[in-house]
Parts: sequence; C-alpha cells; structure tokens
Amino acid sequence: MGLRLPLGDVTVLLGPDAARRDVMQALDESTGRCASGQAALPVVRLTAAPTDELAERLAAVRDAGRGAASIVLVERVTEGLAGADRRVVLTAVRGMAAPGRAVLVDDADPVAALSIADGALRADGAGNLAVEPLGGPDLLPGQRAS
Repeated sequence: MGLRLPLGDVTVLLGPDAARRDVMQALDESTGRCASGQAALPVVRLTAAPTDELAERLAAVRDAGRGAASIVLVERVTEGLAGADRRVVLTAVRGMAAPGRAVLVDDADPVAALSIADGALRADGAGNLAVEPLGGPDLLPGQRAS
C-alpha cells in the first residue's frame, strides 16, 4: 500500500473499524520510504494492550518519540482507558509529531484522536483511502462562509 504522510503532522484514520485495521495491517515497518521512493526511512509501530497501565503506555509513547523513526504508526494505544487517561495518552502522542516525523494514528476512539490531529484519512471497506478535510468554520444550516 502506498501512502504519503505529511512530516510534522499527526494524521488520524477514520472509517469503519475493520477498514482502519486493514490499513494498519497493510503498512509494513520495513518498507517506509521517502517521498522520492529512493531512501528507506525508519518506522516504528506503537501498540498497547487494553490491560496496559497508563504509565506503561506513556513510557512507550515517550520511547517512540525519542527514537529515530521518521514514521510512527500508532495502533490503539488508548484502548481500554477512561476518558481522562485517553486524553493524557493522546496529548503525549501529539508530542511525537516533529519536523522530519509523521505520525499515523488508528485509535479505538477516532473522534477523541481527532482532538490532536492535523489531518485525517478516511478508509472504506474496499481498501480506498481519501483525505478528510479538518478545521474550518463550523457553519449552521443556511450560513455561508464569508
């Protein structure tokens, strides 16, 4: 699967749960490439079990953020956490985005993950990905952007 992620950004996967899982499964840590396709990039996959404690998850995020990875694939690191703890972990994930590093997040609660996102990709059951616009004014019905 070819996928270009913006460096310095957190991109969140949206769409049906199974479609998001398929996307993450199709991404191989050994095949990260720069935009020209020539040079290999270091990739790390960050996961957590639903039973992992908050401190374990934060340590894993911190370690991934200190590493040399240019691409961080974040898979369901908040699964099983209460809302307040989920926000703590997602804030730490946000801190991993830096110049030269792209972060792709598939979270058990993609709406919560949008709170730290710079961009989003929507996956569908057919294996397609589409850029999902974020930001901009929230308009009420009948309003026009000025």
